[in-house]
Amino acid sequence: MSNRYSEHDHEHYERPRRRTRPRTKDRPSYDDAVDARVVTVDRGRFTLLLDGRRVMAMKSRPLGRKGVVVGDHVRVVGDTSGDDGSLARIVEVVPRTTTLRRTADDDDPVERVIVANADQLVVVTALADPEPRPRLIDRALVAAYDAGMTPLLCMTKADLADPETLLSTYRSLGVPWVVTKLKGESAGDLAELRERLKGRTSVLVGHSGVGKSTLVNALVPDARREVGIVNAVTGRGRHTSTSAYLLELPDGDGWIIDTPGIRSFGLAHVQPENLIEAFPDLEEMTEDCPRGCTHGADEPECGLDEAVAAGETDPDRVESFRRLLAAREGASDW
Repeated sequence: MSNRYSEHDHEHYERPRRRTRPRTKDRPSYDDAVDARVVTVDRGRFTLLLDGRRVMAMKSRPLGRKGVVVGDHVRVVGDTSGDDGSLARIVEVVPRTTTLRRTADDDDPVERVIVANADQLVVVTALADPEPRPRLIDRALVAAYDAGMTPLLCMTKADLADPETLLSTYRSLGVPWVVTKLKGESAGDLAELRERLKGRTSVLVGHSGVGKSTLVNALVPDARREVGIVNAVTGRGRHTSTSAYLLELPDGDGWIIDTPGIRSFGLAHVQPENLIEAFPDLEEMTEDCPRGCTHGADEPECGLDEAVAAGETDPDRVESFRRLLAAREGASDW
């Protein structure tokens, strides 16, 4: 049986390719792009601060799945007038100095960036109504140390309970702290807190109902953040902030980022070796640890145990560090 077509038939030759425009490696230079900062994110739209005005923007397609979060410094093109109906495009995200991350659970490999370019993490906890949850504080501290951020413990409602009970748990870690008598609409004296926030970009985290939004309204009178109440039955607050929001402190003394109340804070992305680096005095004592040592309480021949036995370090500090290490392994639901 002979072939249907001979070598002289036109079907033998290569079929013509589809006519498409040739791809090019050249990309727009965006020389006319201007700098801005992300204030908040809402359903794929970004509110930016640019030369003192608010500008709405969307992310350009070349950025692909690259995330843009509150606190990011970005470059934008298009209509940056800030007029109603105007829309600019984010074409570049400037490299971040810090990233505060979390995972949904401790076994979740997917990291979520909460905010970018903040240098201080303010852990807000009420001393009563609702009761403080040390696991929240421990996990937030771990996230702060992992991100290279300075932690600050802010205790509210000091008129309802003595802060010393909670402070005794964290004093050995050397975590700086402030106390306010914030309750309801009364801001109390925030002079010490203002001083701690001055000249920095600080992100506030904590459970719902601890007073974050009330603090923000007291620090930035024009913020008008909604204030919630604590459920008398469950002892938990109601979510009032629905998204992170960047606000400038009066007189340009710094920035604060208010975040929604968080009920889970996974730390799957944190490695033990990163946590020990936040404590240089303890890290120095682990140089002769066996390979793979996590420096936990059940590790044999850990240098921390040897240092405690030799009286070279404070045993309370080692115990506190190991509590943070254990928090990384515990349940992420606070």
